[in-house]
Amino acid sequence: MKIAVCSDESYSVGDYVVSELRKRGHHVLRMGALDGPSDVPWAEAAEQAARKIVDGVCDEGIFFCWTGTGIAMAANKLPGIRAALCSDPGTAAGARIWNHANVLCLSNRTLSHDMAGEILDAWFGTPPGNKGDDGVARMAAVDERWRGQTR
Repeated sequence: MKIAVCSDESYSVGDYVVSELRKRGHHVLRMGALDGPSDVPWAEAAEQAARKIVDGVCDEGIFFCWTGTGIAMAANKLPGIRAALCSDPGTAAGARIWNHANVLCLSNRTLSHDMAGEILDAWFGTPPGNKGDDGVARMAAVDERWRGQTR
C-alpha cells in the first residue's frame, strides 16, 4: 500500500512510524517536515498530503501535528478524506470500522513509539467494514447540503 505521511514539524515518532510502515511492506511518500523543511504550516502539510490520496497517488495517509487536531481538521476539508485523530488502538480500529477513515492523525506531543506501534497494528489490522456505511452516507449528505455555503 502507498501511504502519504506528513507532519508540520520533525519529531522522532514520525521517523519511527515511517520506519515501521516500511518494515510492514508499505511504500511511504514523506511530505511536509518529514521531507525537507523543518517547519511547515500544518494546514498546508495536510492539504498537500491529502491531495495525494484524493488524486489516487496514495491509498491512505498518516498525518502528524503537535496535537493531531489541526492536521485532522485541515485534511477533512478535502472531498473524500475521512481523517480521524486517534490516540489509542481502540479508537483507530473504530475509525476504520464505523467511519471508514482513510487518514490516521496522530499527536507529535503525546505519542510514544510503543503506542504508535499498537495504533498501527489496530489501523492496518482493521480494514474498513460495512458497519459504518449508513453513517458515512449520512456524512456525505451533510457535506452535499453545505457545499457552497458561506456561513
